[in-house]
Amino acid sequence: MKQSTSQAGVWTNWAGDESCAPRRILQPRSVDEVAEVTKRAATEGQTVRVVGAGHSFNDQVCTDGLLLNLDRMNGLQHVDTEAGLVTVGAGTRLADLNLQLARHNLALPNLGDIDRQSIAGAMSTGTHGTGRSLGNLATQIEAVDLVLADGTTLTCTEAEPEVLRAARVSLGSLGVITSYTLRVVPAFTLRAETRATPLLQTLEHLDDLVDGNDHFEFFLFPHADTALVKLNNRTDEAARPPHDLAKGIAEFAENGVFEAACRVGRRFPSQIPRLNRAITRLTAPSDYVDDSYRVFASRRSVRFTEMEWAVPRAACAEVLREILRAIDRDRLDVGFPIEVRFVAADELSHLSPAYGRETAYLAVHMYQGMPWEPYFRRVQDIALAFEGRPHWGKRHLTEADELAARYPAWDRFQAVRSQLDPQETFTNAHLRRILGPVREIGTTPSAAGDSQGDSQTEKGR
Repeated sequence: MKQSTSQAGVWTNWAGDESCAPRRILQPRSVDEVAEVTKRAATEGQTVRVVGAGHSFNDQVCTDGLLLNLDRMNGLQHVDTEAGLVTVGAGTRLADLNLQLARHNLALPNLGDIDRQSIAGAMSTGTHGTGRSLGNLATQIEAVDLVLADGTTLTCTEAEPEVLRAARVSLGSLGVITSYTLRVVPAFTLRAETRATPLLQTLEHLDDLVDGNDHFEFFLFPHADTALVKLNNRTDEAARPPHDLAKGIAEFAENGVFEAACRVGRRFPSQIPRLNRAITRLTAPSDYVDDSYRVFASRRSVRFTEMEWAVPRAACAEVLREILRAIDRDRLDVGFPIEVRFVAADELSHLSPAYGRETAYLAVHMYQGMPWEPYFRRVQDIALAFEGRPHWGKRHLTEADELAARYPAWDRFQAVRSQLDPQETFTNAHLRRILGPVREIGTTPSAAGDSQGDSQTEKGR
């Protein structure tokens, strides 16, 4: 088994602002190896956490015990084209999975706008794309394979629906996920249109835009009166991908030019409003047709930290107006756009932020090296006032007692957690804050607790 020696055993996330020093960082190659090292760590009283691409913006994988990286457990393990089902290793990057599915003329029905994550990291945190008739990525899960703290394995299926509904979005709190069985669809193409429209017009016609497109999202820069809208729709048209030159120019604008603007804004915050307006004017419209996975995902090289809230779809426009008013009123230096996407209601995952309601996701960002907490706290206050729920893979400052009231299936999830991990092997400081301690089966669920456990210092509070 390979032990990571990166940075002398120190793990750091993609954004570079969360890190920990585990006792061991291991890369198992098989389920048997996962079972062996997990059982040993549990026997020694160590916390076990699992990391993929490190694309979460909080400290949910941090531990001073055992950190498992499943990069070597990747790829398609089984393909049933007729049934539309595939089994895939938990360490598989979404970008690699897309290419492997394409070779079988298959595709995921929806994706987020970044494909660098591992499949387990994306699913376990409730990652999503956009499309009012499509749920979070975890709704595509038919089965989950787990290794529990005692080294035994468990396949979660609809034979035990409560366990599967807990395992789809679990934050790694139930066991080590080693593989998934996913529902997939025949490969398809999308017509991708991007254009700038007046922000007021976009908000006034929001329902028409969401309902009238297979996949609709938009970006708005604070201090600018323009929205950048993206309309992606299925089509039978022949592929006409963007020319290499046009694609290169667009990527340079989205990354190189934007990076330069962020650096200037960090050095001279008073210039951020002017920079934001300039960026919206520089964005050129586009219209092309390509394979779905090439349209969904974009290359992102600018480093940032992020918070994202799931609010009732009907509240979307008002929440955005409140955030923009707060930015102006509190003179917050915000150089990143707000990203807005839409998903269907979800009752297949107990901890889905879209549970039981059509949902708008509002993502806010802060460039690396800039103070994020004042802005994020203000956004959180606004989102909570509109019954918001946080994206589990992003920063948020809420705790278990507040979150429990926002999830109708909270106690059902906690019952499964108590059953599968009664000794809190997979619970670190972050999970103790947002999920509370594991309770003995049969006790009254409680979000607050005085459990000590993992000694990692909670960050980002």
